[in-house]
Amino acid sequence: MGRNKLQRFKENEENRNVIQSGKPIFENIKGKWNTDQFQNENPIVVELACGRGEFTVGLAREYPAQNFIGVDIKGSRIWKGSKTALEEGLENVAFLRTQIQQLSEFFDTEEISELWITFPDPFPRDGDEKRRLTSPRFLDMYKPLIKKNGVINFKTDNTGLFDYSLELVRSREDIEILSHTHDFYQSEWKDDHHGIKTRYEKIFSDQGEKIKYLKFRFI
Repeated sequence: MGRNKLQRFKENEENRNVIQSGKPIFENIKGKWNTDQFQNENPIVVELACGRGEFTVGLAREYPAQNFIGVDIKGSRIWKGSKTALEEGLENVAFLRTQIQQLSEFFDTEEISELWITFPDPFPRDGDEKRRLTSPRFLDMYKPLIKKNGVINFKTDNTGLFDYSLELVRSREDIEILSHTHDFYQSEWKDDHHGIKTRYEKIFSDQGEKIKYLKFRFI
């Protein structure tokens, strides 16, 4: 393991905005994000597979009256977002280091107001369907964690994953689609995201890939 990565792990251990194994708050944060982490009653917005946290931090800049949590298992990635938030004095940002399938261990019923799924691994093989973050397994996990009328946003460059996800949510009687497009930056919703892009979104956009977007909620 490189020296830089070891230094990043050490800083994650010290940074208050990183919630990870080994810290007392890691075992007790469920249902207490507002009181124990943010110390306010503002809505909680969660980004899954946040990577370096560009989107989490970008949203936090735009919406200071909301709390933002990026979730990823890679400590060397979330270190970047954590560092940026601390340098900018953004108190409404935190990062949770865990596997996404463990999400319900860290969030209580209706604790999340909005969820973002940004450029996840498409897992294209049929045998890997259950690993997709928009599969029935994951949707059923998200449902009780999101407040009534809370929304889920999904962005991807992968047409196969997008079409799979769109068809799936259309088939469910407990989901209402609010908007969807196969070309986000030519759509009426492009300005809603304030030009904030993840690292992967920038790469895909520069390669000419069209970005797909889906917004829905449970009913």
